[in-house]
Order: sequence, then C-alpha cells, then structure tokens
Amino acid sequence: MRPRAGEKPRILQKGEGVTDELTYESTKKAATVDGVEFLYHEAGSGRPLIMLHGSGPGVSAWSNFRHNLPVFAEHFRVIMPDLPGFGASSLPEFKEVYSLDAARRIAGLMDHLGIESALFIGNSMGGAVAAEMAANLPGRVERMAIMGSGGLSRSLFQTEPSEGFQKLFAFLQDPTRERMTEWVRTMLFDQALVTDELIDERMANATADGVLARNAAVFGALLNPAFQAAYTPLWTRPDSVTTPTLMLWGREDRMLPYDQAHFANRWMPNVELHTFSHCGHWIQIERKKEFERIAIEFLTRGTD
Repeated sequence: MRPRAGEKPRILQKGEGVTDELTYESTKKAATVDGVEFLYHEAGSGRPLIMLHGSGPGVSAWSNFRHNLPVFAEHFRVIMPDLPGFGASSLPEFKEVYSLDAARRIAGLMDHLGIESALFIGNSMGGAVAAEMAANLPGRVERMAIMGSGGLSRSLFQTEPSEGFQKLFAFLQDPTRERMTEWVRTMLFDQALVTDELIDERMANATADGVLARNAAVFGALLNPAFQAAYTPLWTRPDSVTTPTLMLWGREDRMLPYDQAHFANRWMPNVELHTFSHCGHWIQIERKKEFERIAIEFLTRGTD
C-alpha cells in the first residue's frame, strides 16, 4: 500500500527476521535533532559503533547493514541511522554540501544519545560522511572502517562519472525496473546476487511516495555549485584525516572505482587499505564474513 499524501514513505522491511531478537521493529528507534526526525536502529552493548549507509536508490540503514547487524552487535553498541533524507529520516533544508551537512547532523544525533566519540563504519556516501566528521569534528571519530568511500579521492585512470553513477542518475530520471536492475548490476561482481527479490525490494523502497524527490534534493545538495564553491573537498586535504582508518575496497567496484583507493592510501597519514578481489561496491554483501572479521579486528585493535 502506498502512503497517503503527507506521510513518510514506508521502507520495505525485507529480512526483518535476521535473528529472533534483532528485527526491524525490535531495533527501531526515533529521535528529533535540530529539526531532523531520525529513524535509527540500535542493538548490542559496549563501545558505540555508528554504521552509515550509502546513497543509492531505495537505500536505508536496514537495507544496507541488516545482515551484518547481529555480528557487530555481539561486540559493540551498534547504532545504524537513516541519513538525513534517506530511509525514514526526514529531509532538512541543506545549506552546504550534503556530506558535510550530514556529518554535523550525525554529530548532533550523537550528542542527543550522550555519545562523545564513537567507532564508525561507512559505506560509500556513509564513508564520506564519516571522513568529514573525522576531518572537521576532531575527537568524535575514534577509528573508522570505510568501504568504497566517496570524498577522499578522484579517479586516476577512469572518466567521471563512473558507470555506476551513470546508471544511478539514469534511474532517477526514468525510474523503471529495467534501469534499477542495470544499476544494481554495477554494484555487484557476482551477478548471481542480483535476484528478483533484491530488485523488488529496492524498487519498492525507491519508488515509495516522495522518495525520488528526496533523492533529488540530496544529490542537489551534493552537487550544488554554490555549495561546492564554498567547500574544500577532502581529497585536496587528505592529511586532515588523521583518525586511524581502514579503507576496504572491491577491486571490481564500478561505482567508486578501485583506482580511487590509491590516492587516499598514499596521502592519508594513518590509513590501511584492504582489497577484495572479485568484489564490487557492496562489500558487506559479497564478502560478508571477511568484511565483518576484518572490520572488527581493526575497530577493536589495541583494546585487549
């Protein structure tokens, strides 16, 4: 059923029964911070770990990380927010580039939850938001593991926009099932993972009432010329990101190509790079167990 006019889009809750305890509903919480109505999921105990999702059509924290949540919740107090304008979090009025705006708002959510500093995992856009926090809000990010992260580099050997971004923008302009399938295929190396169920879920989420307009507003804030003119990109100042960082990259990433990893790996002062062969942009899906093991080892390093 479609939401009535004025209602927030309902995000499809595929995979709610990941475990008997950690369902969409049992982990769902809400908070209003500086005018943004955040939906987030919380599970586990211990050091806070904030997991930030990417920016593709139909994305939410739950769709991005639900299958990883049980493993991370065994080690951390996991908080997975829908970023502003995505999932069931409300769309604010942006006054600067999206990644920096979202970084400030995630810091506000941390304040609301009484969290001074946290560990971070960020996928794609979520990695860019985590990196903005590390560079601009010192002390809030203890360590971060970022996957196919935006913001920290430019393609050295490939033209931009990438194939993945071309397919994404094509879907936003003409949101058909065929275009969604074409975009999802660029996210994964293993094409057997592109199932009808996955396409059904992403289509339902991406075409719910109001979602496409919200996506357009987010990408408008990301690419706004006036915002860009007032912004110094992270890739021009990689030495500003001094937080211990693990970059995880799929060698066959067609959204943010693997060559981008090398610039950041060369110039960020406190970074490690782990490469997954035969893997695309969605590392947390294609290489789930390895991703979880490597990320947990890095995030808990030095705590024994």
